[in-house]
Amino acid sequence: MSSASPTSRLQPQRASSGPLQVAIVGPAELSDVAAEARRVARLLADRGHEANVRIAMRDQWGMGPLRSAEAPPPDLVVVLGGDGSILRTARWLAYEQVPVLGVNLGTLGFLAGFSREDVAGAIDEITAGRFRLVEHLMFEAEVVRGGAVVRTELGLNETSILAGPPFSMIEIRLLVDGELATTYRADGLIVSTPVGSTAYNLSAGGPIIRKDLDAFVFTPLNPHTLSNRTVVESAARTYELLVPRPNAGSACVVDGQVVAALEAGDGVRVRRATPRFTLVETSHHGYYRTLREKLGWGGGLRAAEPGTTGGR
Repeated sequence: MSSASPTSRLQPQRASSGPLQVAIVGPAELSDVAAEARRVARLLADRGHEANVRIAMRDQWGMGPLRSAEAPPPDLVVVLGGDGSILRTARWLAYEQVPVLGVNLGTLGFLAGFSREDVAGAIDEITAGRFRLVEHLMFEAEVVRGGAVVRTELGLNETSILAGPPFSMIEIRLLVDGELATTYRADGLIVSTPVGSTAYNLSAGGPIIRKDLDAFVFTPLNPHTLSNRTVVESAARTYELLVPRPNAGSACVVDGQVVAALEAGDGVRVRRATPRFTLVETSHHGYYRTLREKLGWGGGLRAAEPGTTGGR
């Protein structure tokens, strides 16, 4: 657990010393977001906090800073929606991250760990100082072409190199601090953070990594060589993904958004970013509870059928 970002007055282990400035954001496409935003704003006002509601269409998400002359800088951002909304909010906050409380209005929601029924209790816990701030690794992905950086993107979940049409395998060379580590021949490669390990990486057969670790996970997509397996490496290093002969549709994708189409000889440089994405956790919502509930980790044995002795 770590201390709050210096741009936020939100501090655990003590009651709030004054009203918190809270930004409430969410996608306008969801029919109940506006009503839920008003409800959360009332809950905050009842407890003496001030709310600034910023509901926007997904294609307009992040237009205009959360910090402006019209609105004080937020101490907390309440995100209504799902994990996609939280990823967009992380990009919106960019290099000025503040703590985020995710309220799940979607389906799975690993990052949006609170249900709408939990919100009132969570605000009470935050007001009383009974919460934790958990910082998570973010990364910078730079597309390098002809020795020059042509695009830089800040991300939270993963960088992916995807082969694309005509859907033949491509070669991806992985360099670690400038040294060739391996060459993948595959349909692509996912470079995931621990937060992103339960997203695309998990679907591709990669491992779950505890969210507060500083590491990158390298998971090839349908590798040609059976010895190419997932690798977990330190986030303290700089990684370069070189693509000597991409397909016509090969692309670099960050957090589900296409960053750039790849040309022959392009590279993608991935390294730890300076800002840290910060989630609020209360005593009733922790990492393993989220995994148990979202992944259905029951941990028990089914009751034995009548006339059987149970067993495995």
